[in-house]
Amino acid sequence: MTETLHITAQNIKCGGCVAAIENGLRALPGIEQVEVTIDNGQVRIEGEDLSEQTIRDKLAELGYPVADPS
Repeated sequence: MTETLHITAQNIKCGGCVAAIENGLRALPGIEQVEVTIDNGQVRIEGEDLSEQTIRDKLAELGYPVADPS
């Protein structure tokens, strides 16, 4: 069953950032689609058996840590 996860990440400034996030997250198992919105830092991930912690760790590794909800 496909799941959708919405995460707000920091430091997303340009198309290069979007490409880095999309390529980095697509390399993780189960991820089928990644959409990034530069304006608000929203990352939408679709896939099967998503691990939010694994995705958060990968974003941090790529230089786009998850924004703390405030």
